[in-house]
Amino acid sequence: MSYMSELEKTRIMRDPSKLQMRRRKFVAENLLEIKQVYKLLQLVNQRNKEQMEKLVLLGVPDLINLTEPEEGISALHLATVENDLELASFLLSLNAHPDVPDKKGRTAMMLAAERGHVDMVAFLYSNQASVSLVDIEGKGLLFYCIGPTDSHKQIMDMVLKMNVDVKNTSNTGKSVFMFACEHAEMCEDFCMQLLATGADPDVADPVTGCTALMAAVTSGSVALVKAILKKGVDPNKVNKNGLNSVHIAAAKGNIEMLIFLSAYSADFSVTADLGHTALHAAAAEGHAECCRFLFQRGCKMTKNKQDLLPSQIAKNNGHKAALRVLKEAEQALKTGKVAVSEAKLHDWSFEHKEVLRLAFQTEEAAEPPEETVPNETLVSVLQEYHAPIDEESLDEIIKGLDKNRWGKISIDDFFAGHLFLPNQYPLSSYKSLRLSIGKSEQAEPPLTEITPTSPESFEPDAEKIRDRLQVDVTEDALLNLEPKELYINLSQCVKNDKFDLLELALSQNVPVDTRDRIYKTPLMTACMMGKYQMAQFLISHGADVNAYDQFKWTALHHACMEGHADIVKLLVDHGAIVNATTTNGVTPLMTAIKKSKSKCVDQLLNLGANVEVANKHGQDCMAIAELYGNIEICEMVKTGLENLRSQISGKKTAPAPPKSKKPAAKMPTKKSPIAVNPIAVNPNVTDFLITLPSATVQGLPVVSSPRLEQRLAERKKRFAKEDMMKLSIQ
Repeated sequence: MSYMSELEKTRIMRDPSKLQMRRRKFVAENLLEIKQVYKLLQLVNQRNKEQMEKLVLLGVPDLINLTEPEEGISALHLATVENDLELASFLLSLNAHPDVPDKKGRTAMMLAAERGHVDMVAFLYSNQASVSLVDIEGKGLLFYCIGPTDSHKQIMDMVLKMNVDVKNTSNTGKSVFMFACEHAEMCEDFCMQLLATGADPDVADPVTGCTALMAAVTSGSVALVKAILKKGVDPNKVNKNGLNSVHIAAAKGNIEMLIFLSAYSADFSVTADLGHTALHAAAAEGHAECCRFLFQRGCKMTKNKQDLLPSQIAKNNGHKAALRVLKEAEQALKTGKVAVSEAKLHDWSFEHKEVLRLAFQTEEAAEPPEETVPNETLVSVLQEYHAPIDEESLDEIIKGLDKNRWGKISIDDFFAGHLFLPNQYPLSSYKSLRLSIGKSEQAEPPLTEITPTSPESFEPDAEKIRDRLQVDVTEDALLNLEPKELYINLSQCVKNDKFDLLELALSQNVPVDTRDRIYKTPLMTACMMGKYQMAQFLISHGADVNAYDQFKWTALHHACMEGHADIVKLLVDHGAIVNATTTNGVTPLMTAIKKSKSKCVDQLLNLGANVEVANKHGQDCMAIAELYGNIEICEMVKTGLENLRSQISGKKTAPAPPKSKKPAAKMPTKKSPIAVNPIAVNPNVTDFLITLPSATVQGLPVVSSPRLEQRLAERKKRFAKEDMMKLSIQ
């Protein structure tokens, strides 16, 4: 039966644009709305389109857009999370609004982007879903696009073409670019795209004081750090603790970032609130080369507020290499001058090498390119590009480069820095830097393949460096083959029979008993859905057959609930407790009886399930069978009871052991003929089974004598008061 004709009549009343203008509360409030919303969500889970259509038509107004009161989930949210395009299309045809938020203000588009559902994001956008909405924290759609998978990258590219606000800032003041930089290890390209489309790189987090540059340094993205510095940000800003980007890079031991920071005029002498310099940070982690670089670029060798030098920190932490470097630096401070300005010019020229080479050639306008430039040309180009060097120091550098006073300077000598810097200062003296250079120049041809114009132009040291670079470039192809991260939902894998993904997850030490949001393990899900092979697979990988959810339902309860007798046998064979009880004292046998699953009842009785145990309502298996009126199951339970009683009577008629010659002691059973049969499986049960010689009854636990005397005294006092009232009335 179709109700679409009636629904068409209500479209004017429930127009999405008018719905948005009304700004009504989407959360179900009264009892009728709440019940119908939960019923609709249940139908969505079951994909029952006919009943959904009927309920939306005949239910409360605008039911399709109402959300349940706990988390604010709507029908479209469920379809989006499941990435079900067909169901989402059907819900939109029922006039579902694509921008209905949940309790956290997240729309269906945000949920789809967060989970990496590319097709769902495109589908919702094509159905007029808004990309400008924000959640209750002020976070827009771009915040939800940040993720480690290829799907997230596709969504990022797609969303950036949707005219979203790249300067979106949360309620706490954190921008989306800042948030992306904090996760740059998994979305470096996205950060670059935000930067290229107008994101503000100079904005800081008002809570911590950290800048986007600090976040990029923390995440370890060298390319992003370089891109941010090229935008002209101030590298000397500090956070609430007085730390700047140099401190963070030094603590991480990333010398390549330190070179970029030096090239863009970062102050290496900044002291944090506790008196720590960047040298203290590098010494604490044992980064020897960083310690050498920091000292050469002007970092102070001072004590912190704990009265400790960087060398003392390195010694206390057992970093011998860093200690040796710092001791040499302390000695250099006593004996000579530190060439800080010259070293920073060397870093700056290394970073702007290509631009400067082009400028030198343009000034000379030579064909083929000259290997030398006049002294005046070098000085004018450096001044034009605002090189970080004063005139006095620049004159000294020119003298060092033009020792023969020919009036010309070799461009290669200028970039190498050997002629105007001490031996340990040039960047070529850092082994880790040579390795990183080899990795970053993969697109360029190997240097060993360059044919020199004259043998004299190559020195032995240069050949060694080129050979080292060639090895690094060759090995880098293997270094970059890192496995991609993959998010696996174990419950979804069980539902969809994804054995390969489960095998992958379990091989990565993911717990096989990982619970979902409603505390169900993958084994419970497999048992509910009757997936025998999946249950067998999970058990073979160590799944706990006796694990229980928040109501103490085990996998055996779920299997009995759905009537999967083969899985019941499998679970019991692998150690499942047959008489396990829930919080209400319900056993798997009781569950099978309630659901009229005769095969499971027969299976459990054959496996030794207890027929006499009672639940918290005092109902045993026979009472439950009679209550639910299944004759076949009643006969099974009755037969089980008879077999149990025959076994008990057989034990009673067994021959007694020979009597002793000594007088027999009095037996305690003569004083108390009632034997209580406690439920050993679940000690929390308050209703016990009392077995009499000729009948079986149910009752509360026997109370102790002091408690019984107290009850009698209270009863006597109560009756005495009633007698006094009667006398006063008479």
